[in-house]
Amino acid sequence: MMKRKPVAFGDLRGWIAALKAAGELREIDAEVDWNIELGTIARLAQGPGTGPALIFNNIKDYNSSNSRCRRVLTGGLSSHRRIAMLLGLPPDAHPRELVKIGRNILTGSIPPRIVKDGPVKENVITGKDIDLYELPVPYWNRLDGGRYILTFGGVVTKDPESNVMNVGVYRGMIADKTHIPILMWRAQHIGHHVTAWQQHGGKPEMPIAVAIGWEPALDFTAGGPVPKGTCEYDVMGAIRGEPVELVKCETVDLYVPASAEIVIEGWLGIDPASYQMEGPFAEFTGYFAGDRAPKPTIRVTAITHRNNPILRGTIEGALPGSYSENAMCSSIMRAGAAWNVLDRAGVPGITDVWCQPVQAGINLLIQMKQSYRGQAKQAANAVWGSSAAHVRYKNITVVDDDIDIHDYAAVDWAIAYRVNAGEDDIVIMPATFGLGLDPSTRRRDRNPALFGTGKWNRVLIDATVNLDYEPDPDFDGARFPPKAWPDQKDVEAAYARFKELGLDKPKTS
Repeated sequence: MMKRKPVAFGDLRGWIAALKAAGELREIDAEVDWNIELGTIARLAQGPGTGPALIFNNIKDYNSSNSRCRRVLTGGLSSHRRIAMLLGLPPDAHPRELVKIGRNILTGSIPPRIVKDGPVKENVITGKDIDLYELPVPYWNRLDGGRYILTFGGVVTKDPESNVMNVGVYRGMIADKTHIPILMWRAQHIGHHVTAWQQHGGKPEMPIAVAIGWEPALDFTAGGPVPKGTCEYDVMGAIRGEPVELVKCETVDLYVPASAEIVIEGWLGIDPASYQMEGPFAEFTGYFAGDRAPKPTIRVTAITHRNNPILRGTIEGALPGSYSENAMCSSIMRAGAAWNVLDRAGVPGITDVWCQPVQAGINLLIQMKQSYRGQAKQAANAVWGSSAAHVRYKNITVVDDDIDIHDYAAVDWAIAYRVNAGEDDIVIMPATFGLGLDPSTRRRDRNPALFGTGKWNRVLIDATVNLDYEPDPDFDGARFPPKAWPDQKDVEAAYARFKELGLDKPKTS
């Protein structure tokens, strides 16, 4: 496994400087409309994990000298190259190396440091001066329910008993100048906090803050499967190799990065009577999801920001040819989390685990060296029975260690010729907890009141060589015929003549 060198970028501006130096950033100086155009450009530019990060410097209606905020950064983590930079690895590190790092990156801990002041306090807005529309929040997609200000910010809440803070990523839409309804589920850490606050004196609101625009460790960690009871600020410190400097909020008892670009403080209404309408939104599934309905709502009590702040946002929803930041990060973190589950469950022989970015961890690929019958089924049951499977890992495919799970053609070949549905190679796990945003789930089964989030029927595709087949004497006792690939000595001899023959060695990726 590659050794990483933790990097503390200092703040969002330090990260932007690093992206510029690496040739990973494109600055757009031409005027771009916040209404649909900006989101459309961002979606097209990100490509299948190949596009640059974008900073929009000239946004319609927000480009005058007295505009509170004039710039938007998006796409910072929409490539594995930039995720490698964040993790302190060479930009060309193979995703397999990122997963290996990702297995343990969320278990590190360097506690934060409390400071009295910081750049995020350069401007403090309270009372009647609060106006969320002063920020250049994009109307990202034409069918969205509104302008989504929370797409890739760190949403801070805390447990009322232990005071342990949680930093998560949740979507949030502007309802009016001072209110942001958000989408959250009871099974998430923020949902645990809501339940705890309701039981803690039955108060109708709980404190909440959102840090928008800081080092990339904020968004990466907040969107990752950090264990309950672990403060994400501790993990961010371990990722960057230095403590996160935090300042106390102005109007709530929470702490946020001192050098964040923008912080929104307030109280989350947890009484259904205070809910406001939110949704739909172009979700991580690549479909619009989360119907327009009353949702828990942030009542904003303060906005603090740096001078000339940069709004951090992202286009959500991965599709073929356009992989979102969430999808790129999920491909690393969800694969690493599943690998750890398999290790803890004692499933032997796991040699690689991967989630293709296009589906953000809904499908899981496992490569293993088989040593006994039923090993693939053991692996699937271990993953599905874990908390890590909440809204992830609907479909699991297991292959042998001769199949490169980062090469979809190899996986497809294994499914074609090593899967026999009549030999229990296709297994359905019915009626499990799942993802209510999944459009393949019937509408009636997306009810979070009944299923927590939604109902899934999960599938295992066992694309390993079936050890229950009898050894075939015609194949020297092997269960399958030999593969139609030359012997290695013949391969080397042929490649040695390629230059003479005017041939180039085929690229592997």
